[in-house]
Amino acid sequence: MSEKFYVTTAIPYVNSTPHVGFAMELVQSDVLARLMRLQGKDVFFLTGTDEHGLKIHEAALKQGITALELCDKNAVEFVKLTEKINATNDYFVRTTNQKHIDFVQDLWKKLEGKGDIEKRHYEGLYCVGCEKFISEKELEAGKCPVHFDEPKRVSEENYFFKLSKYTDQIRELIETEKVKVVPEFKKKEVLNMLDQIEDVSFSRPEESYKWGVPIPGDENQLMYVWCDALPNYISGVQGTDFWPADVHVIGKDILKFHAIYWIGMLLSAGYELPKTIMVHGFITSEGRKMSKSLGNVKDPFEYIEKYGADALRYFLMREIPTLDDGDFSAERFQIVYSEELANTFGNLVSRVFAMTGKYFDGIVPDRDFDDEWPAFVGQKWEKYLQNMRKYNFRCALEEYVELACAANKYVEDQKPWELAKTDREKLAGVLYNLLELIRHLNLMLAPFVPVTFSKVLKAFDAEVIVENVRAAKAEREWGQLKSGSKLNKIEILFPRIEIS
Repeated sequence: MSEKFYVTTAIPYVNSTPHVGFAMELVQSDVLARLMRLQGKDVFFLTGTDEHGLKIHEAALKQGITALELCDKNAVEFVKLTEKINATNDYFVRTTNQKHIDFVQDLWKKLEGKGDIEKRHYEGLYCVGCEKFISEKELEAGKCPVHFDEPKRVSEENYFFKLSKYTDQIRELIETEKVKVVPEFKKKEVLNMLDQIEDVSFSRPEESYKWGVPIPGDENQLMYVWCDALPNYISGVQGTDFWPADVHVIGKDILKFHAIYWIGMLLSAGYELPKTIMVHGFITSEGRKMSKSLGNVKDPFEYIEKYGADALRYFLMREIPTLDDGDFSAERFQIVYSEELANTFGNLVSRVFAMTGKYFDGIVPDRDFDDEWPAFVGQKWEKYLQNMRKYNFRCALEEYVELACAANKYVEDQKPWELAKTDREKLAGVLYNLLELIRHLNLMLAPFVPVTFSKVLKAFDAEVIVENVRAAKAEREWGQLKSGSKLNKIEILFPRIEIS
Protein backbone atom coordinates (compact mmCIF):
# COMPACT_ATOMS: atom_id res chain seq x y z
CA MET A 1 0.00 0.00 0.00
CA SER A 2 1.36 3.44 -0.96
CA GLU A 3 2.23 6.02 1.66
CA LYS A 4 -0.39 8.77 1.82
CA PHE A 5 0.24 12.49 1.48
CA TYR A 6 -2.38 15.21 1.99
CA VAL A 7 -1.74 18.85 1.07
CA THR A 8 -4.10 21.84 1.22
CA THR A 9 -4.18 25.46 0.19
CA ALA A 10 -5.96 28.02 2.33
CA ILE A 11 -9.35 28.84 0.85
CA PRO A 12 -9.63 32.42 -0.51
CA TYR A 13 -12.64 34.68 -0.20
CA VAL A 14 -14.90 34.98 -3.23
CA ASN A 15 -15.70 38.67 -2.76
CA SER A 16 -13.65 39.14 -5.93
CA THR A 17 -11.95 37.09 -8.64
CA PRO A 18 -8.55 35.37 -8.14
CA HIS A 19 -5.31 37.34 -8.14
CA VAL A 20 -1.76 36.11 -8.61
CA GLY A 21 -1.17 35.80 -4.84
CA PHE A 22 -3.53 32.86 -4.64
CA ALA A 23 -2.14 31.50 -7.90
CA MET A 24 1.24 31.30 -6.15
CA GLU A 25 -0.20 29.37 -3.21
CA LEU A 26 -2.04 27.07 -5.58
CA VAL A 27 1.16 26.31 -7.50
CA GLN A 28 3.19 25.81 -4.31
CA SER A 29 0.69 23.19 -3.17
CA ASP A 30 0.57 21.60 -6.61
CA VAL A 31 4.38 21.38 -6.75
CA LEU A 32 4.28 19.41 -3.48
CA ALA A 33 1.48 17.19 -4.75
CA ARG A 34 3.29 16.44 -8.02
CA LEU A 35 6.61 15.81 -6.26
CA MET A 36 5.00 13.30 -3.91
CA ARG A 37 3.25 11.53 -6.78
CA LEU A 38 6.61 11.25 -8.56
CA GLN A 39 7.88 9.55 -5.42
CA GLY A 40 5.05 7.03 -5.64
CA LYS A 41 2.85 8.38 -2.83
CA ASP A 42 -0.94 8.32 -2.78
CA VAL A 43 -1.73 12.04 -2.83
CA PHE A 44 -4.82 14.07 -2.01
CA PHE A 45 -4.67 17.77 -2.87
CA LEU A 46 -7.46 20.03 -1.63
CA THR A 47 -8.32 23.61 -2.51
CA GLY A 48 -11.53 25.59 -2.58
CA THR A 49 -13.24 28.85 -1.68
CA ASP A 50 -14.35 30.58 1.53
CA GLU A 51 -17.85 31.86 0.83
CA HIS A 52 -19.22 33.31 4.07
CA GLY A 53 -18.59 36.53 5.94
CA LEU A 54 -19.52 40.17 6.06
CA LYS A 55 -17.28 41.35 3.23
CA ILE A 56 -18.89 38.88 0.83
CA HIS A 57 -22.31 40.18 1.86
CA GLU A 58 -21.17 43.79 1.31
CA ALA A 59 -19.54 42.98 -2.05
CA ALA A 60 -22.79 41.38 -3.22
CA LEU A 61 -24.79 44.43 -2.12
CA LYS A 62 -22.56 46.68 -4.22
CA GLN A 63 -23.28 44.51 -7.27
CA GLY A 64 -27.01 44.32 -6.58
CA ILE A 65 -27.06 40.54 -6.28
CA THR A 66 -27.44 38.07 -3.42
CA ALA A 67 -24.44 36.76 -1.51
CA LEU A 68 -24.97 33.27 -2.92
CA GLU A 69 -25.18 34.62 -6.46
CA LEU A 70 -21.85 36.38 -5.92
CA CYS A 71 -20.34 33.16 -4.54
CA ASP A 72 -21.58 31.14 -7.48
CA LYS A 73 -20.24 33.70 -9.96
CA ASN A 74 -16.77 34.05 -8.47
CA ALA A 75 -16.24 30.45 -7.33
CA VAL A 76 -16.36 29.51 -11.02
CA GLU A 77 -13.35 31.80 -11.60
CA PHE A 78 -11.34 30.05 -8.89
CA VAL A 79 -12.20 26.65 -10.37
CA LYS A 80 -11.17 28.03 -13.76
CA LEU A 81 -7.82 29.11 -12.30
CA THR A 82 -7.11 25.61 -10.98
CA GLU A 83 -7.75 24.30 -14.49
CA LYS A 84 -5.83 26.98 -16.40
CA ILE A 85 -2.79 26.75 -14.13
CA ASN A 86 -2.85 22.93 -14.34
CA ALA A 87 -3.36 22.31 -10.63
CA THR A 88 -3.95 18.64 -9.86
CA ASN A 89 -6.35 19.15 -6.95
CA ASP A 90 -8.51 16.14 -6.18
CA TYR A 91 -11.42 18.13 -4.77
CA PHE A 92 -12.62 21.73 -4.74
CA VAL A 93 -14.49 22.55 -1.54
CA ARG A 94 -17.03 25.37 -1.32
CA THR A 95 -18.12 26.41 2.15
CA THR A 96 -21.66 27.08 0.93
CA ASN A 97 -22.06 23.40 0.01
CA GLN A 98 -24.48 21.59 2.29
CA LYS A 99 -21.97 18.80 2.90
CA HIS A 100 -19.58 21.32 4.40
CA ILE A 101 -22.27 23.16 6.36
CA ASP A 102 -23.45 19.88 7.91
CA PHE A 103 -19.88 19.10 8.94
CA VAL A 104 -19.18 22.45 10.61
CA GLN A 105 -22.48 22.38 12.48
CA ASP A 106 -21.60 18.91 13.74
CA LEU A 107 -18.15 20.19 14.74
CA TRP A 108 -19.80 23.06 16.63
CA LYS A 109 -21.82 20.52 18.62
CA LYS A 110 -18.58 18.70 19.49
CA LEU A 111 -17.02 21.92 20.81
CA GLU A 112 -20.22 22.70 22.69
CA GLY A 113 -20.38 19.18 24.11
CA LYS A 114 -16.85 19.60 25.42
CA GLY A 115 -17.98 22.68 27.35
CA ASP A 116 -15.81 24.94 25.17
CA ILE A 117 -18.57 27.22 23.78
CA GLU A 118 -20.06 29.97 25.94
CA LYS A 119 -22.31 32.96 25.17
CA ARG A 120 -20.92 36.33 26.32
CA HIS A 121 -21.18 40.06 25.64
CA TYR A 122 -18.38 41.43 23.47
CA GLU A 123 -17.22 44.88 22.45
CA GLY A 124 -14.34 45.55 20.09
CA LEU A 125 -13.03 46.73 16.73
CA TYR A 126 -13.84 44.67 13.63
CA CYS A 127 -11.99 44.88 10.29
CA VAL A 128 -14.29 43.75 7.51
CA GLY A 129 -11.38 43.36 5.07
CA CYS A 130 -9.54 40.98 7.42
CA GLU A 131 -12.79 39.41 8.69
CA LYS A 132 -11.40 39.59 12.22
CA PHE A 133 -11.49 41.58 15.42
CA ILE A 134 -8.46 43.80 15.78
CA SER A 135 -6.91 45.37 18.87
CA GLU A 136 -6.10 49.06 19.35
CA LYS A 137 -2.36 48.34 19.45
CA GLU A 138 -2.49 46.67 16.02
CA LEU A 139 -3.79 49.85 14.37
CA GLU A 140 -1.61 52.30 12.49
CA ALA A 141 -2.90 55.87 12.71
CA GLY A 142 -6.24 54.40 13.73
CA LYS A 143 -6.48 52.17 10.67
CA CYS A 144 -5.96 48.52 9.82
CA PRO A 145 -2.31 48.16 8.70
CA VAL A 146 -3.30 45.79 5.89
CA HIS A 147 -6.40 47.41 4.37
CA PHE A 148 -5.89 51.02 5.55
CA ASP A 149 -9.53 51.28 6.64
CA GLU A 150 -10.86 52.30 10.03
CA PRO A 151 -12.32 49.21 11.74
CA LYS A 152 -15.91 49.26 12.95
CA ARG A 153 -16.64 49.31 16.67
CA VAL A 154 -19.16 46.63 17.58
CA SER A 155 -20.94 45.81 20.80
CA GLU A 156 -22.92 42.60 20.75
CA GLU A 157 -23.61 39.19 22.25
CA ASN A 158 -21.50 36.38 20.75
CA TYR A 159 -20.63 32.77 21.38
CA PHE A 160 -17.03 32.37 22.49
CA PHE A 161 -14.66 29.46 22.05
CA LYS A 162 -12.54 28.82 25.16
CA LEU A 163 -9.28 28.90 23.28
CA SER A 164 -7.25 29.94 26.33
CA LYS A 165 -7.97 26.50 27.78
CA TYR A 166 -5.67 24.99 25.11
CA THR A 167 -2.79 27.48 24.86
CA ASP A 168 -0.40 25.42 26.99
CA GLN A 169 -1.04 22.34 24.85
CA ILE A 170 -0.64 24.32 21.65
CA ARG A 171 2.64 25.79 22.90
CA GLU A 172 4.00 22.31 23.66
CA LEU A 173 2.92 21.05 20.23
CA ILE A 174 4.62 23.94 18.41
CA GLU A 175 7.79 23.86 20.51
CA THR A 176 8.27 20.11 20.04
CA GLU A 177 7.25 20.38 16.35
CA LYS A 178 4.51 17.79 16.70
CA VAL A 179 2.80 20.52 14.70
CA LYS A 180 5.67 21.95 12.66
CA VAL A 181 5.59 25.58 11.53
CA VAL A 182 7.98 26.55 8.73
CA PRO A 183 9.97 28.70 8.32
CA GLU A 184 11.53 28.77 11.80
CA PHE A 185 10.90 32.48 12.35
CA LYS A 186 7.17 31.89 11.89
CA LYS A 187 7.30 29.24 14.60
CA LYS A 188 8.72 31.90 16.92
CA GLU A 189 5.91 34.26 15.92
CA VAL A 190 3.32 31.69 16.92
CA LEU A 191 4.96 31.14 20.30
CA ASN A 192 4.94 34.90 20.88
CA MET A 193 1.27 35.11 19.85
CA LEU A 194 0.35 32.51 22.44
CA ASP A 195 1.32 34.93 25.22
CA GLN A 196 -1.55 37.21 24.13
CA ILE A 197 -4.24 34.62 23.36
CA GLU A 198 -7.63 34.91 25.03
CA ASP A 199 -10.95 33.20 24.36
CA VAL A 200 -12.23 34.15 20.91
CA SER A 201 -15.55 35.20 19.48
CA PHE A 202 -16.89 32.39 17.31
CA SER A 203 -20.21 33.88 16.25
CA ARG A 204 -21.89 37.15 15.32
CA PRO A 205 -25.56 38.15 15.37
CA GLU A 206 -27.34 37.48 12.11
CA GLU A 207 -28.63 41.06 12.01
CA SER A 208 -25.09 42.46 11.80
CA TYR A 209 -23.17 39.64 10.08
CA LYS A 210 -25.84 38.78 7.48
CA TRP A 211 -24.13 35.86 5.72
CA GLY A 212 -22.85 32.72 7.40
CA VAL A 213 -23.63 29.27 8.81
CA PRO A 214 -26.36 29.30 11.48
CA ILE A 215 -25.42 28.15 14.98
CA PRO A 216 -27.16 24.85 15.82
CA GLY A 217 -30.05 25.70 18.15
CA ASP A 218 -29.69 29.49 17.75
CA GLU A 219 -30.67 30.72 14.27
CA ASN A 220 -30.09 34.36 15.32
CA GLN A 221 -26.34 33.76 15.51
CA LEU A 222 -24.05 32.94 12.59
CA MET A 223 -20.66 31.28 12.82
CA TYR A 224 -17.66 33.58 12.69
CA VAL A 225 -15.93 32.99 9.36
CA TRP A 226 -12.86 31.16 10.75
CA CYS A 227 -15.02 28.71 12.66
CA ASP A 228 -16.76 27.93 9.39
CA ALA A 229 -13.76 28.04 7.03
CA LEU A 230 -11.00 26.11 8.80
CA PRO A 231 -12.93 22.81 9.01
CA ASN A 232 -12.89 22.60 5.19
CA TYR A 233 -9.64 20.68 5.56
CA ILE A 234 -11.56 17.79 7.09
CA SER A 235 -14.94 18.22 5.39
CA GLY A 236 -13.15 18.11 2.03
CA VAL A 237 -11.77 14.62 2.67
CA GLN A 238 -14.83 13.09 4.33
CA GLY A 239 -15.15 9.47 3.36
CA THR A 240 -11.37 9.06 2.93
CA ASP A 241 -8.55 8.24 5.33
CA PHE A 242 -6.34 11.19 4.34
CA TRP A 243 -6.78 13.33 7.45
CA PRO A 244 -4.57 14.55 9.12
CA ALA A 245 -3.03 16.91 6.59
CA ASP A 246 0.67 16.53 5.94
CA VAL A 247 1.00 20.18 4.90
CA HIS A 248 -1.27 23.21 5.15
CA VAL A 249 0.08 25.83 2.71
CA ILE A 250 -1.01 29.27 3.94
CA GLY A 251 -0.20 32.99 3.78
CA LYS A 252 1.49 34.71 6.70
CA ASP A 253 -1.54 36.89 7.48
CA ILE A 254 -3.60 33.88 8.56
CA LEU A 255 -0.94 32.13 10.63
CA LYS A 256 -2.66 32.78 13.96
CA PHE A 257 -5.88 31.17 12.78
CA HIS A 258 -4.16 28.03 11.50
CA ALA A 259 -1.49 27.51 14.15
CA ILE A 260 -3.61 28.50 17.15
CA TYR A 261 -7.38 28.69 16.49
CA TRP A 262 -7.45 25.59 14.27
CA ILE A 263 -5.24 23.53 16.57
CA GLY A 264 -7.39 24.54 19.56
CA MET A 265 -10.57 23.49 17.73
CA LEU A 266 -9.05 20.13 16.83
CA LEU A 267 -7.88 19.51 20.39
CA SER A 268 -11.35 20.31 21.70
CA ALA A 269 -13.15 18.13 19.14
CA GLY A 270 -10.69 15.23 19.48
CA TYR A 271 -9.37 15.18 15.92
CA GLU A 272 -5.80 14.36 14.88
CA LEU A 273 -3.58 17.35 14.21
CA PRO A 274 -1.96 18.54 10.95
CA LYS A 275 1.74 17.74 10.67
CA THR A 276 3.13 20.88 9.04
CA ILE A 277 1.99 24.46 8.46
CA MET A 278 4.03 25.98 5.63
CA VAL A 279 3.84 29.77 5.64
CA HIS A 280 4.57 31.85 2.55
CA GLY A 281 4.85 35.63 2.34
CA PHE A 282 3.04 38.20 0.27
CA ILE A 283 3.53 39.07 -3.34
CA THR A 284 4.02 42.81 -3.41
CA SER A 285 3.28 45.28 -6.17
CA GLU A 286 5.08 48.62 -5.98
CA GLY A 287 6.18 47.72 -2.46
CA ARG A 288 2.70 47.08 -1.06
CA LYS A 289 0.86 43.86 -0.35
CA MET A 290 -1.02 42.69 -3.41
CA SER A 291 -4.64 42.66 -2.31
CA LYS A 292 -8.08 42.79 -3.88
CA SER A 293 -9.04 45.36 -1.23
CA LEU A 294 -6.20 47.67 -2.32
CA GLY A 295 -6.88 47.26 -6.03
CA ASN A 296 -3.24 46.57 -7.02
CA VAL A 297 -3.57 42.98 -8.11
CA LYS A 298 -1.95 41.12 -11.00
CA ASP A 299 -4.35 39.01 -13.04
CA PRO A 300 -2.99 35.44 -13.41
CA PHE A 301 -5.25 34.77 -16.38
CA GLU A 302 -3.55 37.52 -18.40
CA TYR A 303 -0.11 35.98 -17.89
CA ILE A 304 -1.36 32.47 -18.63
CA GLU A 305 -2.98 33.71 -21.83
CA LYS A 306 0.17 35.49 -23.01
CA TYR A 307 2.99 33.23 -21.78
CA GLY A 308 1.33 29.92 -20.88
CA ALA A 309 0.67 28.34 -17.50
CA ASP A 310 4.15 26.84 -17.23
CA ALA A 311 5.77 30.26 -17.49
CA LEU A 312 3.63 31.71 -14.71
CA ARG A 313 4.17 28.64 -12.53
CA TYR A 314 7.93 28.82 -13.03
CA PHE A 315 8.17 32.56 -12.36
CA LEU A 316 6.17 32.34 -9.12
CA MET A 317 8.30 29.48 -7.81
CA ARG A 318 11.62 30.83 -9.08
CA GLU A 319 11.36 34.58 -8.52
CA ILE A 320 9.25 34.86 -5.34
CA PRO A 321 11.02 33.57 -2.19
CA THR A 322 9.04 30.52 -1.13
CA LEU A 323 8.83 31.43 2.55
CA ASP A 324 9.08 35.21 2.39
CA ASP A 325 7.80 38.26 0.53
CA GLY A 326 8.67 38.98 -3.08
CA ASP A 327 7.75 41.46 -5.79
CA PHE A 328 5.93 40.69 -9.02
CA SER A 329 7.25 42.76 -11.91
CA ALA A 330 6.12 42.46 -15.53
CA GLU A 331 9.62 43.43 -16.66
CA ARG A 332 11.24 40.79 -14.47
CA PHE A 333 8.72 38.21 -15.70
CA GLN A 334 9.82 38.81 -19.30
CA ILE A 335 13.50 38.49 -18.34
CA VAL A 336 13.03 35.20 -16.47
CA TYR A 337 10.88 33.81 -19.29
CA SER A 338 13.43 34.71 -21.96
CA GLU A 339 16.63 33.83 -20.13
CA GLU A 340 15.82 30.79 -17.99
CA LEU A 341 13.01 29.12 -19.92
CA ALA A 342 13.28 30.08 -23.60
CA ASN A 343 17.09 30.26 -23.79
CA THR A 344 18.64 28.19 -21.03
CA PHE A 345 16.29 25.21 -21.36
CA GLY A 346 14.13 25.60 -24.47
CA ASN A 347 17.00 26.49 -26.78
CA LEU A 348 19.19 23.73 -25.29
CA VAL A 349 16.54 21.13 -26.04
CA SER A 350 16.00 22.41 -29.58
CA ARG A 351 19.72 22.46 -30.40
CA VAL A 352 20.51 19.03 -28.98
CA PHE A 353 17.53 17.33 -30.60
CA ALA A 354 18.33 19.03 -33.91
CA MET A 355 21.97 17.90 -33.81
CA THR A 356 20.96 14.35 -32.89
CA GLY A 357 18.59 14.37 -35.85
CA LYS A 358 21.22 15.77 -38.20
CA TYR A 359 24.16 13.60 -37.16
CA PHE A 360 22.51 10.37 -35.95
CA ASP A 361 19.11 10.35 -37.71
CA GLY A 362 17.33 11.01 -34.41
CA ILE A 363 18.73 7.88 -32.76
CA VAL A 364 20.19 8.18 -29.25
CA PRO A 365 23.92 7.51 -29.77
CA ASP A 366 26.18 5.31 -27.67
CA ARG A 367 26.82 6.60 -24.18
CA ASP A 368 30.18 7.85 -22.94
CA PHE A 369 31.24 6.11 -19.73
CA ASP A 370 34.31 8.25 -19.08
CA ASP A 371 33.06 11.62 -17.93
CA GLU A 372 32.39 13.67 -14.80
CA TRP A 373 28.62 14.08 -15.29
CA PRO A 374 27.29 11.28 -13.03
CA ALA A 375 28.87 12.73 -9.86
CA PHE A 376 27.97 16.33 -10.75
CA VAL A 377 24.36 15.52 -11.57
CA GLY A 378 24.10 13.42 -8.41
CA GLN A 379 25.23 16.41 -6.35
CA LYS A 380 22.65 18.63 -8.02
CA TRP A 381 19.89 16.13 -7.28
CA GLU A 382 20.93 15.88 -3.65
CA LYS A 383 20.77 19.65 -3.16
CA TYR A 384 17.57 19.91 -5.19
CA LEU A 385 15.80 17.35 -3.01
CA GLN A 386 17.17 18.85 0.21
CA ASN A 387 15.59 22.17 -0.73
CA MET A 388 12.34 20.54 -1.81
CA ARG A 389 12.10 18.79 1.55
CA LYS A 390 12.56 22.18 3.23
CA TYR A 391 9.79 23.64 1.02
CA ASN A 392 12.36 25.97 -0.52
CA PHE A 393 11.30 25.70 -4.15
CA ARG A 394 13.22 28.78 -5.21
CA CYS A 395 16.53 27.27 -4.11
CA ALA A 396 15.61 23.89 -5.59
CA LEU A 397 15.18 25.61 -8.95
CA GLU A 398 18.59 27.22 -8.49
CA GLU A 399 20.06 23.71 -8.77
CA TYR A 400 18.15 23.21 -12.03
CA VAL A 401 19.46 26.54 -13.37
CA GLU A 402 23.06 25.68 -12.48
CA LEU A 403 22.78 22.29 -14.15
CA ALA A 404 21.16 23.80 -17.24
CA CYS A 405 23.89 26.43 -17.49
CA ALA A 406 26.53 23.70 -17.17
CA ALA A 407 24.86 21.78 -20.01
CA ASN A 408 24.87 24.88 -22.24
CA LYS A 409 28.53 25.53 -21.45
CA TYR A 410 29.27 21.89 -22.36
CA VAL A 411 27.75 22.50 -25.79
CA GLU A 412 29.97 25.54 -26.36
CA ASP A 413 33.08 23.82 -25.00
CA GLN A 414 32.67 20.59 -26.98
CA LYS A 415 31.41 22.17 -30.23
CA PRO A 416 29.49 19.14 -31.59
CA TRP A 417 29.29 20.79 -35.03
CA GLU A 418 33.08 20.60 -35.26
CA LEU A 419 33.29 17.09 -33.78
CA ALA A 420 30.96 15.98 -36.58
CA LYS A 421 33.82 16.66 -38.98
CA THR A 422 36.70 15.25 -36.92
CA ASP A 423 35.60 12.71 -34.27
CA ARG A 424 32.28 10.89 -34.69
CA GLU A 425 32.91 8.64 -31.72
CA LYS A 426 33.43 11.55 -29.36
CA LEU A 427 30.46 13.33 -30.93
CA ALA A 428 28.27 10.35 -30.03
CA GLY A 429 29.35 10.53 -26.39
CA VAL A 430 28.84 14.29 -26.18
CA LEU A 431 25.33 14.14 -27.65
CA TYR A 432 24.44 11.21 -25.40
CA ASN A 433 25.55 13.24 -22.38
CA LEU A 434 23.53 16.23 -23.53
CA LEU A 435 20.38 14.18 -24.08
CA GLU A 436 20.82 12.56 -20.67
CA LEU A 437 21.29 16.01 -19.11
CA ILE A 438 18.06 17.16 -20.73
CA ARG A 439 16.30 14.12 -19.28
CA HIS A 440 17.52 15.03 -15.79
CA LEU A 441 16.67 18.70 -16.19
CA ASN A 442 13.20 17.75 -17.38
CA LEU A 443 12.64 15.54 -14.36
CA MET A 444 13.71 18.37 -12.04
CA LEU A 445 11.22 20.63 -13.79
CA ALA A 446 8.40 18.06 -13.66
CA PRO A 447 6.58 19.45 -10.57
CA PHE A 448 6.97 23.03 -11.78
CA VAL A 449 6.23 23.06 -15.53
CA PRO A 450 4.09 19.98 -16.21
CA VAL A 451 3.11 20.83 -19.79
CA THR A 452 6.74 21.28 -20.80
CA PHE A 453 7.70 18.13 -18.92
CA SER A 454 5.14 16.11 -20.90
CA LYS A 455 6.31 17.52 -24.23
CA VAL A 456 9.94 16.60 -23.57
CA LEU A 457 8.94 13.23 -22.16
CA LYS A 458 7.06 12.40 -25.35
CA ALA A 459 10.04 13.46 -27.45
CA PHE A 460 12.10 10.76 -25.73
CA ASP A 461 10.73 7.54 -27.19
CA ALA A 462 12.49 5.35 -24.62
CA GLU A 463 9.92 3.12 -22.91
CA VAL A 464 11.82 3.02 -19.62
CA ILE A 465 11.25 6.77 -19.13
CA VAL A 466 7.54 6.64 -19.87
CA GLU A 467 6.81 3.56 -17.80
CA ASN A 468 8.94 4.37 -14.77
CA VAL A 469 8.55 8.12 -14.49
CA ARG A 470 6.90 7.67 -11.06
CA ALA A 471 9.99 5.82 -9.84
CA ALA A 472 11.91 9.06 -9.41
CA LYS A 473 14.78 7.48 -7.47
CA ALA A 474 15.64 5.12 -10.33
CA GLU A 475 15.22 7.89 -12.88
CA ARG A 476 17.73 10.08 -11.02
CA GLU A 477 20.49 7.60 -11.79
CA TRP A 478 22.81 8.62 -14.60
CA GLY A 479 22.59 6.71 -17.86
CA GLN A 480 18.93 5.61 -17.86
CA LEU A 481 18.46 6.87 -21.41
CA LYS A 482 18.79 3.90 -23.76
CA SER A 483 21.22 4.14 -26.65
CA GLY A 484 19.55 3.16 -29.91
CA SER A 485 16.14 4.51 -28.95
CA LYS A 486 14.37 6.81 -31.41
CA LEU A 487 13.68 10.45 -30.60
CA ASN A 488 10.46 12.11 -31.67
CA LYS A 489 10.20 15.63 -33.04
CA ILE A 490 10.24 18.32 -30.35
CA GLU A 491 8.28 21.55 -30.74
CA ILE A 492 9.50 24.95 -29.58
CA LEU A 493 8.95 24.85 -25.83
CA PHE A 494 8.95 28.57 -25.02
CA PRO A 495 8.29 30.72 -28.11
CA ARG A 496 9.76 34.20 -28.31
CA ILE A 497 7.20 36.73 -27.06
CA GLU A 498 7.44 40.40 -27.93
CA ILE A 499 6.91 42.93 -25.15
CA SER A 500 3.71 44.82 -25.81
